[in-house]
Amino acid sequence: MSSGDGSSQSSLIKSKKPKYSRFTQQELPACKPILTPGLVISTFIIVGVAFIPIGLASLSASAKVVEIVDRYDKACIPIKTQNKAADEERISFIRNADTNKTCVRSLTVPKKMKKPIFIYYQLNDFYQNHRRYVKSRNDNQLRGKKYDDDLKSCAPEDLNNNMPIIPCGLVAWSLFNDTYGFSINNNALPVNKKDIAWGSDKYHKFSSNVYPKNFQAGSMIGGGKLNESIPLNEQEDLLVWMRTAALPTFRKLYGKLDVDLEANEIINVVINNNYNTYSFGGEKKLVISTSTWIGGKNSFIGTAYLAVGGLCLCIAVGFILMYAVKPRPFGDPNYLSWNRLPGDGLC
Repeated sequence: MSSGDGSSQSSLIKSKKPKYSRFTQQELPACKPILTPGLVISTFIIVGVAFIPIGLASLSASAKVVEIVDRYDKACIPIKTQNKAADEERISFIRNADTNKTCVRSLTVPKKMKKPIFIYYQLNDFYQNHRRYVKSRNDNQLRGKKYDDDLKSCAPEDLNNNMPIIPCGLVAWSLFNDTYGFSINNNALPVNKKDIAWGSDKYHKFSSNVYPKNFQAGSMIGGGKLNESIPLNEQEDLLVWMRTAALPTFRKLYGKLDVDLEANEIINVVINNNYNTYSFGGEKKLVISTSTWIGGKNSFIGTAYLAVGGLCLCIAVGFILMYAVKPRPFGDPNYLSWNRLPGDGLC
């Protein structure tokens, strides 16, 4: 074998050395600020001064929201006693299709509420974030794409009489189906249910060519039914419900009132109490609320900004006091360990 052949073979051996990159070798330009007392104190003061006004503005906006919250799950059922037998009676009552589940509630407007007024239903102790529940759907089916009849993720709500259920899965099957009607002085208030779903859901996640089929046709009815003549992307109650909540207590938009409500007016609400929260000890609430630039009533954001801003100012004051009481020249060699302890120095 000639020496030329050996050199050619060695050149074919792949090197394990990674390709040179200034990023992987950490040779990119970097800013390394020196943490002087002035820089640290200034940073905390700037953050504190910026965060506190944002927190105050957020709390002010939240305080301007007018909100009516009415829990009706106990009031809208004839069984009032609290024991195990009564719980079973409530479940039997709500499951019986022949019982009258209409309930009338009277709510007082605390302050003037300017339109648009948002109507929500709130569920407590309903775990939409459970892993098996969240996965019980088929997104390809909802988008109108080919799903090869693979509906295993939707079980047990995948097939009915060996025909696919559209939409399949427990999320759709458990659709909220309480209804609300509003009136003041016997004058009905129309509820606007248009554009209550996210645009991304309406135009991308649900197809206009997919229609409900075999839905809620089995022996076990989980929740509301769907209109088989209307495509899924136009049935916005379903779209709102299928955007699953991250926490066990959540609100979902039911509709809007496009009228102003005056203070001390009495709103009569006719509720069809259909949804079964009694089997798992959940709660149902009706929420009527205005909104501001920050959204609905929520003091958490404002409180968080105030807490962080106040903490930063306190830390800044602490550093100022430390620097005033025990000043230290920057880069003083007297603070080096071998200067503080001469006996431990190197020979």
